[in-house]
Amino acid sequence: MTQLVLLSGWGIDARLWQRLAPYWPAHLSVSHPDWPGYGQRPALANPTDLDALAQAMRDSLPTDAIWVGWSLGGMLAGALLDLLPAPRALVMLGAVPRFVNDDRGGVSPQEIATFRRAFSRDPQRTWQHFLRWQASGEPSPRHARHCLDALLGNRLPADTVTLAGGLEQLARLDLHDTLDRATCPVIYLHGASDPLVPAMARYHPTIALPDCGHCPQLSAPTELARKLARLVDAFGVGRSTAEAIHAS
Repeated sequence: MTQLVLLSGWGIDARLWQRLAPYWPAHLSVSHPDWPGYGQRPALANPTDLDALAQAMRDSLPTDAIWVGWSLGGMLAGALLDLLPAPRALVMLGAVPRFVNDDRGGVSPQEIATFRRAFSRDPQRTWQHFLRWQASGEPSPRHARHCLDALLGNRLPADTVTLAGGLEQLARLDLHDTLDRATCPVIYLHGASDPLVPAMARYHPTIALPDCGHCPQLSAPTELARKLARLVDAFGVGRSTAEAIHAS
């Protein structure tokens, strides 16, 4: 049975996926492992060490699965394609090969540098600002932020070394070459109003979710679960990428 593995992004652990739980088909096998340093998973000595990350996540990322990486989680999952056996497909949810962009929208080098400096001074306040930023593209940012608060509370979801390492990865990772040579299909799925990703026209294949931003888990859980479940079903019976996207 093809599984669905859901991977969270910077500053948010696996609790983000809870709102999708009522909408999964009964036959679907879904897991949402935390990254090292989040939840109950021990942190890495060096959070930016991709070899150590691959070793820590190896048992949580089966090959007979579709990996769905959200935001930084998509970038990390993409980076691990060079280090682990490939899944049936990788879905980059609200994620692109490079988070920092100079001229295509999304987040500028200056913005991420400013954010990293702010985090070094006041991690708690900067994390809270990032949650507001993530919710800003939703139809109701206030509702999305309320959902995040209800899920996460007000405690940092990981230690500051892990979080600072994640910000370094957001600033420096560039996966264009890695994803170009990927041996599995790579699909870009994003909210049509996502303020954190650049113009998506250069990425293929792309699926846009209308009326939501960076956090479709909060603003469109029914539609997101439906699309992901249909991708699992399509790839599970051996359909091509184009057929799988059409089926979703």
